[in-house]
Amino acid sequence: MSSVDQPRPVVCAGTPAHTGTLVRQRLAAQSDVLNADLERLVTTETPSTDPGSLGRGADVLARWVRQRWPGVEVEQVVGDATVAGSPEAATVVRAEIPGSLPGTVVLLGHHDTVFDTGTIEQRPFSIAEQTWEGRTRRVAHGPGVFDMKAGIVLGVHAIAALDAQGIPRPTVRLLINADEEVGSLGSRGVLVKQSEHALGALVLEPGGCTGTLKYARKGVGLWDVNATGIASHAGLDPERGASAIHALADLACHAVSLADPAVGTTVNVGTFSGGGRANVVAPAARLELDVRARTVREAERVEGGLLSWSPADPRVRVTFDGGWNRPPWQATDATHALIRVAEQAVAGWGLSLDLREVGGASDGNVLADAGITVLDGMGASGDGAHAAHEYAVLDDMPERAGLLAAVVAHWPCAG
Repeated sequence: MSSVDQPRPVVCAGTPAHTGTLVRQRLAAQSDVLNADLERLVTTETPSTDPGSLGRGADVLARWVRQRWPGVEVEQVVGDATVAGSPEAATVVRAEIPGSLPGTVVLLGHHDTVFDTGTIEQRPFSIAEQTWEGRTRRVAHGPGVFDMKAGIVLGVHAIAALDAQGIPRPTVRLLINADEEVGSLGSRGVLVKQSEHALGALVLEPGGCTGTLKYARKGVGLWDVNATGIASHAGLDPERGASAIHALADLACHAVSLADPAVGTTVNVGTFSGGGRANVVAPAARLELDVRARTVREAERVEGGLLSWSPADPRVRVTFDGGWNRPPWQATDATHALIRVAEQAVAGWGLSLDLREVGGASDGNVLADAGITVLDGMGASGDGAHAAHEYAVLDDMPERAGLLAAVVAHWPCAG
């Protein structure tokens, strides 16, 4: 083998703590810039159900990324709008900034929110001081500020700070989709394809409190169940009827019985509707189920239990639409190697990681199911996702960015 063919040794500069500290200090001095960028993204409303707003939001996001990563090509990759339930604007904003270390790290996020157009007028972007546990910190309020536009801001600035200080890192690929809050049905194919040969993905979803990372998420199963029965007079000839409501009431009890909280499996009947009048045997009924499971085995058990059920009255026809929107994700050895890098970074700051397994799913579940290494919860600290009191802690942004930067820069050296 010639010297040209010899693999180059991987050299990660410094330690995770040193790298994280440099980025943290740099961005602490640029807090006004981070805050202005966050305001720009938050005031650009991007509800999942408004294609026009999503398109405008993607344009704003792409222009902003070009400003923060000068010279980098930014494109909008169109998702699969033919998937049932996919919004028209299921595009993915993609940008790639080459690095000097081998491999590619994906920064994964979404810019759609659960808030309707016009919410920003009711709850405009604002910055205030908030005190808890004897400590006063600046926080930002506004729709989508915590979930997850602050994560996008700190992720992009973290990589820019690495480069400004000449710290070696792998290539970074930014993927921001527009339909995460409604299941990522149109964009998931793009996300998986763009992440296939990467070292893995860091998900910019909120991190909860300072030091929080998410190493596992439950899978989410969603079913829309419809029953069609036979109407009849409830007093004169009830036997001629076949109640759709009675059938689905039995199903609801059966579904709940499949839950096993001891192993983290939950079943929730979220909606139940049907019938029209009290004196009419109900000819139609509908319910919606939400199932959460930690493992694939549990997911398969519950799904099998649901789909093998049949109504006691064979005249009632029942259809199940849906399935596992996002599969369970459990940490792998590669995930734990990244966690060790993160632990080294925060140890230099006198902190310890708050590692959590959570019931809510993210696009990290989708990538993990495709065999891609994932570490989640790399975004902002704060609280109130999907709620009116939502906020992101601005004073923690440099620290969270430093943590993310340390993991990116030292990923190729993680053992």
